[in-house]
Amino acid sequence: MAGLVTRIDETNALAEASLGFVWRLPGSQITPDDLRVFEGYFEPFDEQRLFYNLSVWSSVDDLRKYVFGSQHAELLRGRQAWIAAFERPHLAMWWVRGGSMPSVAESAVRLKAMERDGPTAFAFTFAKVFDPPA
Repeated sequence: MAGLVTRIDETNALAEASLGFVWRLPGSQITPDDLRVFEGYFEPFDEQRLFYNLSVWSSVDDLRKYVFGSQHAELLRGRQAWIAAFERPHLAMWWVRGGSMPSVAESAVRLKAMERDGPTAFAFTFAKVFDPPA
């Protein structure tokens, strides 16, 4: 994972400077205990090897431009070198009310819902996006 780890600060700075970026949970604020909500989902579970990202964007389009249309896409192309193949969903997106910030625990609930129900208005992916609630 060294190729990924050496570029985390660069990638985070790029995200923070991107159009539509609102907030991200810094890795320094995520404890091993926080990540225990993923035990049983990612197996074998090892919080030292779990790459976790939680961020808020103003729109799916802005996030899509960052993920697929910036230098971040370079990391995606090389992900097989440092990320193990995983058959379960590893991404969940959902709408949050302005001013509220999601938690690690909430992200686990949304990710597990993606596996159980597929994309819904509760949790979805780039492949199937749902409109924000009224």
